[in-house]
Parts: sequence; C-alpha cells; structure tokens
Amino acid sequence: MDPFEVRIQFLALLKRLNASQQSIQKVVGFAIKYFPPCGEDLWDCIVEECQKGSINSRINILYFLDSLCETCLLVKSHSNSIGSDSGTKQYVDFVNRDIGKIVECVVPAGREGLPNLTSAKQILESWRSKRVVDPQTVDDVLTALGKRTPPAQSQPSSTAPVEHRKSSHSSLPRTEVFKRIEEDRERHKRLRERRWVQPVMHHAPGQMNLLSFLPLTFEKDDDTVATVDVEFDNDWETTSDWNEDDDEAAADESELCFPAEGEGPMDLD
Repeated sequence: MDPFEVRIQFLALLKRLNASQQSIQKVVGFAIKYFPPCGEDLWDCIVEECQKGSINSRINILYFLDSLCETCLLVKSHSNSIGSDSGTKQYVDFVNRDIGKIVECVVPAGREGLPNLTSAKQILESWRSKRVVDPQTVDDVLTALGKRTPPAQSQPSSTAPVEHRKSSHSSLPRTEVFKRIEEDRERHKRLRERRWVQPVMHHAPGQMNLLSFLPLTFEKDDDTVATVDVEFDNDWETTSDWNEDDDEAAADESELCFPAEGEGPMDLD
C-alpha cells in the first residue's frame, strides 16, 4: 500500500477502536507493520484523533498506546536477542516526546476531562513503574494534572426550565454512559492483569524470562534498564523507613525462633 492508503486505513481503525483487546491488538498490529515506511505519519494520525475524537474515544486511544508501547518494547527486546538492534523503540520514542500533548487531549481541562482523569493517572503510573516513559517526565505530567483547579459546582436555579437542568447534569447520552461503564470495566480488568509485569529486556538469545537468568547490569554504553533494577527501585520507593514497629516485630520473631533458656520449643502449628 502507498502511504496515503495506509493513513486512510489507519484512521478508519482508530475511529472504530473500542476497549476490547481484539480491537486494540488489531490496531497495534497495523501500526507495528507499517512503522518502517509510515511511522511518523501514523503517529500524526494518533495525535489528530486524540484532538478530534470524543471523550470516550480519547481514553481508548490512551489504552491503545499502552498496548502499543508494550509491543514495541517486546519487538526491540527480540531484535536485541538476535543481534539486530535497530537503535529505536519505535512508537515509544514518540510517546516520550509528546506525552504532555497526548494527556492534555485525553484529559482536557474542566468538567469534560473528569471521566478520563482516574484512568489516565493509572496508565501514567503504570508507565512510570515499568519505565516505559522517563519517570521524571511522568512525574511532571502528573503534577500538572494535580494542579488543575476542580470545576465549580454550579447549582441550577429552581426557576430554570426542567430541560435546561436535565441537560446540565447529563452531557452524554444514556447509551454512551452505559457503554462507557462497560468499557471501563474491561480496561481496568486488563490493567490489573498487567500491573505486576515488568519489562524484560536482555541481549541473550532464547526465552530466558526468569529474573535469576538475566544480567544484573548492562554495558556502560547501553541505556537499557535491567529488570532487577526496576524491581529494586519500585520496592525501595514503596518500603517505609525502619521504625519502632519493625523493632517489635523483629524482637517477637527472635523470641519465637530462639526461646529463652527453660522455655519450650517454638510452636510450629
């Protein structure tokens, strides 16, 4: 296909995108297949659809980008393992570059962006924990979202027409609301399934996915982050400082394991 036809077909796929994995993987496969000749053009299509699509379609695109980044990293890892490193992470580089613009489109300021706010934060935190995007960049975007002023709660006057009061409370049709509920359920289920998975990148051939078989560090000229470093950083950030409760717990464990002289053996039941 020529680049124009690729663009037309990709835009059509984006417009039909929904929360199902079948739909997402279809668009991901198309984007990966045509990245070498049309990668920059396809990325422009994604940004354009983020700017023009409905509020529901925008969050679908963000979840699509999550799966797209994961696939791009797997492709790069496979290329490294067979010794054909292309030196690029494909669409992940575009996401790093334009993440601020994408989030601004997915979560616009004001009341319109509230339905997408929580889901967008979950995706960003997932990217930060798995180092898909530079953690400092994600922190800046999350800080910008946190600084937004909540929209004022306007109470309609009791003398206002009933039609006006009804439209002020429901900006989406009833069918769209129920469709959004079902899609959110599907997206959150998928996100919970993948939240614990860390990106595995190594240069050795074969399918060595156990952490004990991965190198602790890479060469100095390689900017790849080892999986063990990612897991250590995440544990380090989520572990509290040592305090009195830890002292008491350690003392209790010590008494159970090493009873004082004259006391009975430890109860293992």
